[in-house]
Amino acid sequence: MGQPARRAATQPESKATYDSSTGFVRGLGLLDSTMIVAGSMIGSGIFIVSADIARNVGSAGWLLMAWIVTGLLTITAALSYGELAAMFPHAGGQYVYLREAYSPMWGFLYGWTMFLVIQWGTIAAVAVGFARYLGVLFPAISPTSWIIAPIDLSRNYAISLSTQQLVGILSLILLTYLNTRGLKLGKLIQNVFTSAKTLSLIALIVLGIFVGRNAEAIAANFTSIWTPAGVNEIRPDFSFVPAVIATAGGLGLLVAFCVSQVGSLFSADAWNNITFTAAEVKDPRRNIPLSLALGTGLVITLYVLANVAYLCTLPMQAIQTAPDDRVATAALGVIFGPAGAIIMAVAIVISTLGCNNGLILAGARVSYAMGKDNLFFKSTAKLNRHHVPSIALVLQCIWSSLLVLPRTRLRDATGSPALDAAGNATYGNLYSNLLDYVVFSVLIFYVLTIAGIFVLRRPQPYAERPYRAFGYPLIPIIYIVAPTVIMLVLILYKTQTTWPGLVIVLTGIPVYFLWK
Repeated sequence: MGQPARRAATQPESKATYDSSTGFVRGLGLLDSTMIVAGSMIGSGIFIVSADIARNVGSAGWLLMAWIVTGLLTITAALSYGELAAMFPHAGGQYVYLREAYSPMWGFLYGWTMFLVIQWGTIAAVAVGFARYLGVLFPAISPTSWIIAPIDLSRNYAISLSTQQLVGILSLILLTYLNTRGLKLGKLIQNVFTSAKTLSLIALIVLGIFVGRNAEAIAANFTSIWTPAGVNEIRPDFSFVPAVIATAGGLGLLVAFCVSQVGSLFSADAWNNITFTAAEVKDPRRNIPLSLALGTGLVITLYVLANVAYLCTLPMQAIQTAPDDRVATAALGVIFGPAGAIIMAVAIVISTLGCNNGLILAGARVSYAMGKDNLFFKSTAKLNRHHVPSIALVLQCIWSSLLVLPRTRLRDATGSPALDAAGNATYGNLYSNLLDYVVFSVLIFYVLTIAGIFVLRRPQPYAERPYRAFGYPLIPIIYIVAPTVIMLVLILYKTQTTWPGLVIVLTGIPVYFLWK
């Protein structure tokens, strides 16, 4: 992992936890690590994506099953990652696992995809989401309150700076600055925000199940719990592939179920971020596998219960047609009336800010590890006097902020520019659309990483493995097969949002050889 870092001039945060071989401070205990896992997972997805899933699967039973399957896949992957985390407790996590299992090129491809979509693109999108919901509380923060009006770059793209975009960028600058001040402050922010949004999610569950309990909704949702209704037809992008619908059963239900995993898997993603910070975790061979299991288990349990709360409060049709897909807002609206939108906005503001802190804290450690291997800018492998990779943090902030600026030019069904009530052109956020590519790219690397367990056991059968993958080899094989099926369905039925994710991965190959 490169030459040992020199001891910083200032005193470390704790002499007992200072690692002279790396220059990092091992300041993350089991609770802190679990908070990074849970806090990076919980964003705004759980409050929104159930509407789209409900339109695909059409029944309470299949809605809950979609989240349960997501949970099983996530927890299975986390338990399998534990073996690799215990073997390679180094900064960079998944990048290191792919490098060791296959070659430096595979590690680079993961880092490349992280920079473009998985991590830095997600940070940009979450920042826009934070500003969007803060705008509910402060209307001056608006996507159409222009500081720099949209400049059309092409038929489909533009660039602008609105007050909403500015606030999103300022949130990135603030969180980045705080994280350059040392791990102690970064983990404090993470613990506070993760605790707050976990309690908010628990409150939503309790309110939905016990206070907003609607006998008519419960009867409608659970009487025919497995019978789809009001579902969308899923049309493929290939003419030779038949369109399907969940009500047809068999193939239709399978396709609808796999397509639905895009939203739920994205909402449950980023659990692997704790592996990026392995060099800063106390007793990483024990605490990283444990935090992966505890964090994913906690979040998935809350996600399933949140959907039970939605189903106890709203009939399926109301979930499917929730305005702007804000299912949680609709559920709280039943309980609190118009104030429900304000309450939900506060919860999402807290949730997105805490989510981005975890993503920012962890993401820079991958840049650090790649810099150590001379596969990224060498300056990113330097630690500041607070023992954190400040240059990697700043570079991550700059690029993520730039990704907030591009806009998509929205169009109606005829292909003409979509106009608002005043007759002005309307714009979307580029990375809000590109997030559709994330799940396919993420699944590729999850499958490769877990396959790496088998790859490493053959040449290194006697390597130290303080923790071994749960249920090996059956459970890891099941995980590899299930996401592969999901990816095949997405290739056939969501081609337009699948092939760009694959292209992003593949463009890293020439970049790797050019960088070398």
